[in-house]
Amino acid sequence: MDNDLRFEPVTSERWSDFETLFGPSGAFYNCWCVALRLPPAVRTEMAADERKAHIRDRIKAGPPPGILCYAGDEPVAWVQVGPRHDVPQFNSPRTVSRPLEEGDANDPSIWAVSCFFLLPRLRGKGLSHRLLSGAIDHARRQGARRLEACPIDHVKQSKSVTLCIGSTAIFDAAGFETIASRKDGRPLMRLELRD
Repeated sequence: MDNDLRFEPVTSERWSDFETLFGPSGAFYNCWCVALRLPPAVRTEMAADERKAHIRDRIKAGPPPGILCYAGDEPVAWVQVGPRHDVPQFNSPRTVSRPLEEGDANDPSIWAVSCFFLLPRLRGKGLSHRLLSGAIDHARRQGARRLEACPIDHVKQSKSVTLCIGSTAIFDAAGFETIASRKDGRPLMRLELRD
């Protein structure tokens, strides 16, 4: 499988692949990858089908909010990557992922890698490194000058759902540097893509 992976931006034409990958439970507990898009008070009041409709509408509106990873024709993973302003909760003043400079939240050239989802059978096999590499390539192609993330240092097991935000180890390996440590085990990390 490793040599057969390809990455594609998620567009409305790929909605059925996104839906297939996320399955009947919407990835993590019917999240449908809206956790960083909507305030908790709004999100928790939404039914699963409303969350699904929200991300479907976001994908339809464009530009692509992330990339799908395929093994052959099968969608096997997803990474949410795009401008910081596209994931407002990532920028909330109360979060450890908030930007260092206030203006960074609205700068279209400053992007965030904010969520990963892999089919359960593929977790713990190094696919996250490939996903992050695909996200970096995508951000570069789209003109991002900086990529930021707020991963987690460690968990009790590699298949833990808390790794939807990514592990520090994969960001370290990709050349990201820690720029803030606001909470133990949750560094804010950055990769400069261009000067």
